[in-house]
Amino acid sequence: MINNFNGDLLEETNLISINNRGYAYGDALFETIRVAEGNTLFWEDHYFRLMASMRIMRMEIPMEFTMEFLEGQILKTLEANNLQDLSARVKLLVHRNEGGLYLPNNNAVSFIIMVNKLNQSYTIKDEEYEVDLFKDYFVAPGLLSTLKTNNKALHVVGSIYAKENKLQNCLILNTEKQVVEALNGNVFLIKGSIIKTPPILDGCLKGIMRKQIIEIIKNLPEFTLEEASISPFELQQADELFITNVIVGIQPITQYRKKTFKNSVSMLLLERLNESIKRG
Repeated sequence: MINNFNGDLLEETNLISINNRGYAYGDALFETIRVAEGNTLFWEDHYFRLMASMRIMRMEIPMEFTMEFLEGQILKTLEANNLQDLSARVKLLVHRNEGGLYLPNNNAVSFIIMVNKLNQSYTIKDEEYEVDLFKDYFVAPGLLSTLKTNNKALHVVGSIYAKENKLQNCLILNTEKQVVEALNGNVFLIKGSIIKTPPILDGCLKGIMRKQIIEIIKNLPEFTLEEASISPFELQQADELFITNVIVGIQPITQYRKKTFKNSVSMLLLERLNESIKRG
């Protein structure tokens, strides 16, 4: 694949040095973006989350980092890989330039864009999706927990745990022992007409797909949305559980321990999501 490094299209090798701060200290942010036939989905939300995250990380935002510039660089990278007319997964990384130890020499940044082909649209596959709690380590609620940084050690170890235990995913707890999110997305719980998702203050990622689904739920009069803490006890009492991220859209959970779940509300929400994308 051909990647984009600061606007230059390069082969996969020799993009960064061993002194890169994203590698050395996790001093980097990233956005995972879905593109459908040249349409950068939810781009405005991705862009403003990235800008807000860079400010929190005290990174210098270059003057050229406009919405139009970065989207143009994404499309340029897709074209270089003959993906401009297909669905693709885009990873946009921004790292502080190398130099210094914990304290950087300066706050200037560079960016890298990587792309891969994806399936055409958001769908729900009729397959088992079992989860359990990952309780070895916990998320500390706070602003840094809501950012997509390169500091993902908990998610890496949790993913290995899930594989070792033949699980498709795990749910993560914060230090207050509340359910925060899944390893790769936000989590929603349905009980009757109530749909709950953990609040940002609990330490969950400020997910782009989370935002889209919240807006869809608010427009469904038959449901009430609650951004409220979820205890592990509530999971087995739920009618339905699902995970959201911009790559898969909505992923229903079919089993948590001995409890199995249906996916009727997930299907409804996915239908509304695809409708909203078509409307633009």
